[in-house]
Amino acid sequence: MNIRNCKSCGRIFNYVSGPVICPMCKESAEAKFQEVKDYIRENKGASINEVAEACDVDPAQIRQWLREDRLEVTPDSAITLSCDNCGASIRSGKFCEKCKNSMARNLSSVLDKGKSKPAQPQKKDEDGPRMRFLK
Repeated sequence: MNIRNCKSCGRIFNYVSGPVICPMCKESAEAKFQEVKDYIRENKGASINEVAEACDVDPAQIRQWLREDRLEVTPDSAITLSCDNCGASIRSGKFCEKCKNSMARNLSSVLDKGKSKPAQPQKKDEDGPRMRFLK
């Protein structure tokens, strides 16, 4: 058993995986997420600070949900993020579509290079295997 203390409330719980928070705090965080999601849907022009204040959630938590692709805002929203690679404006996640496609192409080209190398033939002794002695 892996027993830990919850980072939010300090309770002891049986830790399985993911963030180190107890099931009760997970449920509470999920309820806050749904509240934020509904608020953003109803108030499309709201900024992160307005949403955070109205829903009593830390603005950093809202940014984290956006970065994790759990939330996505409309193109006309006041909430914006920037691509970690090029700085372009994005609605959710860490990278814009252009950078995602570029990284995928680079990765697939690296993988293709590794597959295309032909195996080099082993050198065979003309006399076959034999014993060698050191002098």
